Amino acid sequence: MDQGSIPTSEAVYKLIQGLSKLPGIGPKSAQRVTYYLLHAPEEQVKQLSDAILSIKQKTKLCSVCFNVTDTETCLICRNEQREHGKICVVEQPQDVPALEHTTSYHGLYHVLHGAISPTEGIGPDDLKINELLERLKSNKIDEVILATNPNIEGEATAMYLSKLISPMGIKVTRLAMGLPFGTELEYADDVTLTHAIEGRQEF
Repeated sequence: MDQGSIPTSEAVYKLIQGLSKLPGIGPKSAQRVTYYLLHAPEEQVKQLSDAILSIKQKTKLCSVCFNVTDTETCLICRNEQREHGKICVVEQPQDVPALEHTTSYHGLYHVLHGAISPTEGIGPDDLKINELLERLKSNKIDEVILATNPNIEGEATAMYLSKLISPMGIKVTRLAMGLPFGTELEYADDVTLTHAIEGRQEF
């Protein structure tokens, strides 16, 4: 990098560029964060750096539900107080804390890691669908709640899963009430998600 081509140090420039690639952080926000870190205590910056490295080095996917964890099975799957007869199917790991925050759902989860999207070349085999079916076959499950996002890809995924699960004699429901089409689950507020969980309808 030619130092004369940028109006600041190369280290500052690189951090701004790196931060601006993160979702939800534009160039101005990246610049604010960078200059905040520049003047922050070194220990605080080191803790942040260690935390970022830690999520890459120490986290893995739960062997049961495929949520993010740092142990073989996640805390939710190990919790005997949960309703083990219910499985809520979500697209991404970040959807789990969004639903947990509502305190309205007490069952288990299954994370697909995406949604069916032919335009992006994502088919059923690219998701954790076979793993879900194996869970349903080997466990006594009363209800599967399809909590995929209310958009075209999420609806297509929910429809596909419903056709696979319904013949197994398991009740299949879909989140309803208050989730506008085109939004993503992780951005919905607690009240909206609570109504969606409580008002779920049979698929």
